[in-house]
Amino acid sequence: MRYRKLTPSGDYSFGSGQLDFYRDTPEAVGQAASTRYQLWRGEWFLDLSEGTPFMQGIIGKYSKSDADRTTQDRIRGTQGFVDFESFESEIDPETRVYSFETTINTIYGRTALQVANERNV
Repeated sequence: MRYRKLTPSGDYSFGSGQLDFYRDTPEAVGQAASTRYQLWRGEWFLDLSEGTPFMQGIIGKYSKSDADRTTQDRIRGTQGFVDFESFESEIDPETRVYSFETTINTIYGRTALQVANERNV
């Protein structure tokens, strides 16, 4: 699996040739899972059915268990994903931000993900 690295600001990394890519590493699968999760359903013009169903399973009247299930289902669909080693999430009642931390096993080894939604739930 080859996956382009992101800069700390979230842009594609360019200018360093092959060093701009993860190749057959747990980080490649981790970044793929993270970017897949952050894509909203209907946001990608080439396939409006692709993306995380935030409006249909996380934001609004949905429970934390619904949000966790939606999140885990999206991560499970990532190429190279094997299983969850750990998964913890929370919804901050003040800011209504859903965040999660997980360690996943991939076909290349373990990697950790940490994501906080910028949009309220």
